[in-house]
Amino acid sequence: MPYGNYRKDVRKLKTRAGTGIIFVLNHLKINPYSLIIMAVQFKMVAKQNNLASPPELKYYPCAVHQGETDLDALAEVVASRSTVSKADCYGVIIALTEAIGETLKDGRIVKINSLGTFQLVLQGTAADTPDDLGKVNIKGSKIVYKPSSVIKNKLKDISFKRLR
Repeated sequence: MPYGNYRKDVRKLKTRAGTGIIFVLNHLKINPYSLIIMAVQFKMVAKQNNLASPPELKYYPCAVHQGETDLDALAEVVASRSTVSKADCYGVIIALTEAIGETLKDGRIVKINSLGTFQLVLQGTAADTPDDLGKVNIKGSKIVYKPSSVIKNKLKDISFKRLR
């Protein structure tokens, strides 16, 4: 569940669960959503395998996303779990994204231990010999993100629910 309507949803929880529980959760800086375990929803998507002879139609699971969580919502969640204000969180996240971009431009790999690794990779055309390879062969670049073991472990107990 996205954290975009956190305050409105907490008000709903107050009426459902009682104000005492919410007061304790807020006092301990615990997000009520962290106590709710939700299943990742998926649907089946048909894809044709043209490499097989004859071509076969196979079905694959595809995650159904429940919306987006923007920077404001993330800053609010981080602020609710720490002693830092939402504005400070926002500023730190913006500065971090700028620093990551600048570091990648310098040709370095960015490793944030509990978050993961960011690396720049190039896309381009092939050359027949190493001497023929140059800037003209580079068509663009993209950023590859590899999650840390901390994030991977958070997803170990994930559950799934098929949409009908």
